[in-house]
Amino acid sequence: MSCGCSRLEDGKAIVDHVKNKGRDQLKPRVAHQIACECGEMFTMETMVINCPSCGMTYGVTPCSSGNLHKVKPAGIRYA
Repeated sequence: MSCGCSRLEDGKAIVDHVKNKGRDQLKPRVAHQIACECGEMFTMETMVINCPSCGMTYGVTPCSSGNLHKVKPAGIRYA
């Protein structure tokens, strides 16, 4: 059974989809360690999160949240 979000690959599309569903503050299945483009390492505690150093927004869909490779950047402070 598919959750309908597995085809999303673009970070902005992922963040928009998750926010539109009201799931941006949910915890992912795995609290991934994110290696931000700025060099900062941080823990992904919610489906949509900003890097504490540079503000890069990262997102992942709930059904893909167990896979680090599905976490995608969306842009600096992408809303």
